Amino acid sequence: MYLEPRVSTQRFTKFWLASSLLIIAACSQSGIDPNPKIDTPPTPTAVPLPITILPDGFEVEMELATSPEETTTGLMFRPSLPANRGMLLLWQQERRATIWMMNVLVPLDIIFLDNAGEVVALVEDARPCSAEPCPRFSPEIQARAVLEIAAGGVAEHGIEVGSKLRFERVPGYPAPAVE
Repeated sequence: MYLEPRVSTQRFTKFWLASSLLIIAACSQSGIDPNPKIDTPPTPTAVPLPITILPDGFEVEMELATSPEETTTGLMFRPSLPANRGMLLLWQQERRATIWMMNVLVPLDIIFLDNAGEVVALVEDARPCSAEPCPRFSPEIQARAVLEIAAGGVAEHGIEVGSKLRFERVPGYPAPAVE
């Protein structure tokens, strides 16, 4: 039997509507919610960043750089650095650390630290550099870590050679005192 397309479309539409209504009615009678709420996983809570506590009690939230790639990159290409943020470059053992200002876009104070978290050398207001020759800062004394903060922080917070900085949430640093 041949039906005109128009008649066939009308019958299909009626069938589809009737079927949909039957399904909705069946769900509502059976207690099944036709529009179930989808549980979304909870938003993960932010993990607090490691911090260093400066001599005057000011806290600096830090990113940690521990791999060779991270310590080489440091704060390169960052357009800004808030006064309460910094980066701690951390090595497994003390070494003669060199900080290179290539592609660093903001002035920094560079704080060289020994194994116990004591300041062993400072560079204040290291200037940004986008093309060679860029300055390299490498004190004669070995360091286990370098803290980079926004320029002016050393003077503002009373940091000097011999100052002891405290650290929280930095695995393995400073090293426990050996007696």
